[in-house]
Formats: sequence, C-alpha cells, structure tokens
Amino acid sequence: MNREKTLVFLRQVPLFHDLNDQELARVEEICLSRPAPKKTIVFAEGSEKEAVYFIQDGLVKTYKTDEHGHEQIVSFLKSGDMFPHTGFFNQNPYPATAETIVNSRLLAIPVRLFERLMMSHPSIAIKMMRVMGDKIRELQEKLQVLSGQDARHRVLSFLLQLAEQHGKMTESIITINLPMTHQEFANSVGTTRETINRVLNQLSKENLLKVDRNRIVIIDLEALKRQRETK
Repeated sequence: MNREKTLVFLRQVPLFHDLNDQELARVEEICLSRPAPKKTIVFAEGSEKEAVYFIQDGLVKTYKTDEHGHEQIVSFLKSGDMFPHTGFFNQNPYPATAETIVNSRLLAIPVRLFERLMMSHPSIAIKMMRVMGDKIRELQEKLQVLSGQDARHRVLSFLLQLAEQHGKMTESIITINLPMTHQEFANSVGTTRETINRVLNQLSKENLLKVDRNRIVIIDLEALKRQRETK
C-alpha cells in the first residue's frame, strides 16, 4: 500500500480522528503493511507487545484460552478496527490471542517507534489518549449490560451488536458475513454450543433470522430488538 492510500486509511480510523495532517503524516511514517492469510496467528496471549495492529482489509478474532484449552472469544474485528484494545499506553503483554478468520491485510505500528513519536510530538499522545478513554468507557458499559442478562438475552444482544458492526442492509434485511461457528458464537457470549443451537433454531422458526456457517441473515431487526428488551 502506497503512502497516500495509507494516509486515507489512517484518516478513517477513529483513534486518529483528532490528528491534523502533519501529525497523521508522522504516524504514517512508522506504519508497516503486512499480508495475513486465513488462520494466521498475529500474536499470542501473554507474548510481549511489539506492535499494535489495524485491519486494512479482512476479519480477525481475538480470544483467551483457559486452563482446559477452551477458547473465550473476546471480539470479532473488521476493517478499520484496532487490536489489542489496550493499544499503545501500557507495557503489558498481549491480553489475548489474535487470529485472522479470512485472508487479511494488516497495518502494524511498532510500539517502540510509536513511543519515540509521542515523546517528540506530545500532542499526538494527548489526542489519542482522549479517544482511548472514550473507547474504554464504551466497552465497560457493554460488559455491564451483558453481565446482567440470561443466555437468551446475551445471544440477542450479541446478534444486534454484530448487525451494527458487521451488517450490510439490503432493503429491510441485514446480512452479517462472518464465518463463525456455533462454538465461536457460544464462546463470545459465555454459554454452551447447545444453548446457541437452541436459541438460533427458535429464532429461525419465528422467521426472525437465517443462519449458515458463513453468514447470519436478520429478517426482522425490530422484532429482535423487542425480544432483547423483554425481560
């Protein structure tokens, strides 16, 4: 990717929205573009944080692994998203494993180079920390909502989140093109695959959505919202 295309991409990343053209150009100078074929492990949980990544094109999942080897999905990420969410502002190891779901292209910013950039341009650090603070509050609010719900409501909330973040609307139908297994779905909301099968089958019988391995089609978004709001 040439410099101008990289700058266009960086301007679309929420983390950099407040940077002026000169500040953005300084960030672009330390960016590295990397191809990442499907099932590439970008980094492993617990390894030293060497770079922060942005998805130029593709899909990435992040997950943690418990002592029994079970995955707990942290997030599904799309073009424009940054990972890890902890970003540049701590020295902790990577908090989760990141793996590409499809053939992807990533933009990497080495942490040490970025630290030098912040030291020479403090205005960049200040602007980005403000954006990061807003993102942390948003994630905390979503966690509080999910933790207070039963399994069915967590499934409904997750479906609505996927629709907002990954859905493409055609007329009144929303298609979520995300190659996600039922086990990955279960890992994302903290329940079992059997529960996911039961809830999705029921929603399909109610003609609210259709599901296959590579996509979810939401037929009636407003009905899903009403069910999510029903206690």
